[in-house]
Amino acid sequence: MTLTPVEIRHVKPGKSFIGGYKKEAIDELFDEIAASFEDVWRERADLADKVEQLEDDLVRYRELEGLLRTTLVSAEKAAVTLKDQARREADLIVEEARSEARSITRAARGDHDRLLVEVRRMRALLQSALALVDEQPPAEVEAA
Repeated sequence: MTLTPVEIRHVKPGKSFIGGYKKEAIDELFDEIAASFEDVWRERADLADKVEQLEDDLVRYRELEGLLRTTLVSAEKAAVTLKDQARREADLIVEEARSEARSITRAARGDHDRLLVEVRRMRALLQSALALVDEQPPAEVEAA
């Protein structure tokens, strides 16, 4: 049986007829107080162990939190770096594509101009040939 401090204060052991307390009642009271004190002492020790374990866990969790914060900061920096690198690579790819497009456009314009010159030359040749055909008398055309 555990006794509370209030219960201990209100215990009135039986008195003997000589004016003192009964030894058996006092011994019994001391046994109960000792048992109660042992229970409280054990509970206090268990709680002290639990507090120590919780403090150790807290230290471990704080270290883990610090590690997670460091990892998060590193990941954010890496993400920013990769994003910047990707943006630079994209800009480079776009610039190369524009340069290649300009080159293809220049080549196409050159081919177009060359073909126009060729068409004009062929047209001139055809017009010359047609003019020659038109100049020959019809009899010569039939004989040929």
